[in-house]
Amino acid sequence: MIGASLAGLFAAAATASVAAETVILERDRLPLTPKPRKGVPQGRQAHILLHRGMLSASALLPGLRDDLIAHGASVFDGGAMPWLGEYGWAPTWLPSFEMVSVTRPLLEHVVRTRVEALPGVRIVEDLHATALRRSGAGWQVVAEDADPIDADVVIDASGRGSRMPHWLADLGVQVPEPEVVDAHLGYACRLYRAAGPAPLTTGIVVGATPANGRGGIALPVENEDWLIIGGGYGQHRPSRDPAEFARYLANLADPSIADLAARLEPISDIAVYRQTSNRRHRYGLVRSWPAGLLVVGDAACAFNPVYGQGMSVAAQQAVRLRDHWGRPDLQRRLDRVADFPWSVATSEDLRQPTSEGQQSLAQRLATAWSAELARLAVAGNERAFRTFARVYHLMIEPQALFAPALVAEVAQARVRGHQPPAPRPEVLNRLRSPQPA
Repeated sequence: MIGASLAGLFAAAATASVAAETVILERDRLPLTPKPRKGVPQGRQAHILLHRGMLSASALLPGLRDDLIAHGASVFDGGAMPWLGEYGWAPTWLPSFEMVSVTRPLLEHVVRTRVEALPGVRIVEDLHATALRRSGAGWQVVAEDADPIDADVVIDASGRGSRMPHWLADLGVQVPEPEVVDAHLGYACRLYRAAGPAPLTTGIVVGATPANGRGGIALPVENEDWLIIGGGYGQHRPSRDPAEFARYLANLADPSIADLAARLEPISDIAVYRQTSNRRHRYGLVRSWPAGLLVVGDAACAFNPVYGQGMSVAAQQAVRLRDHWGRPDLQRRLDRVADFPWSVATSEDLRQPTSEGQQSLAQRLATAWSAELARLAVAGNERAFRTFARVYHLMIEPQALFAPALVAEVAQARVRGHQPPAPRPEVLNRLRSPQPA
């Protein structure tokens, strides 16, 4: 296994049950406590497992949810979270899926601790893999300042910086250029702490739209801390300057995140991240794909992080890795996990004026239909709201968006007119009330 990323750790949890030994080669020296590290440049940004991701991760590591909660994770109903989208506020009175919110360093620390305890799993730190070559029926991983490492199967989980395309070229394996969709999104994130009782029990989302180009997220995390993120496209990308960051939050489509930040104390500097393009290698379609070589996570398909899909896709891939171990078409099966999330992320990013491409006709039609359903959902239509939630959390196939009952309700709304969207959640008004002495 190349890389002790979450994708690598989930994959190691899968192979622990089907292989005699799993060795994870990690370039970084791993921290003993939950801390950001160089090899995870986005590690200080917000991360959350979608519901399907949590189910998949828990199938690999039973009890993971409870472990995270024991470490202080914030847990709340995603349906109760104030969420301002393109067509208005989502209703907060319809329950949705549970959200388990922690920082990326803590999530990685808990997962790594669990994986290291599995029989036959070993992590080798501070080792940089530089090349890959065949060795009999297996492989050798060449590393800096170390002897080559023999393996029957090599799994690349080294993230966006994967060298696999170059290694394949050296092996004489021709692969197509990756597909790239880049809307030029940039994040800025800061950690805060509440001086008293938590002002909210959920997070807040103020979504960026093609019209305004900027949005924000506030999430409660462990230790009763908060992560507040500003994210914008193109010229709206926020900087790491504290004063500019405060102005950025104040100029969002709704002031709620700025109001929340004003009630909190910043406890970190501002971290920025701009490697947010969607980038996909179609390794599963290569006919001459070498046996015993697999690629997972961002090394195969990296998403714009704004959609929160990457970790969940990696966990799903690991479950498929475990369940289909040894199949000759395993890489193709791993790739298919990313098909729907990829279509969502790229279709949405191609709507942004800052994107270098355009939606296809099929994507434009799907976007128009989704807009009809979104108008129903923000008006409190339970069927539309629950269907969107299930699709977003990867719990059902996207075809559910075209269910006959939803088609009928859209037609009815077009004839009678859409109901007004839900009002701004009352809990946000309290953020501007005087703080208790």
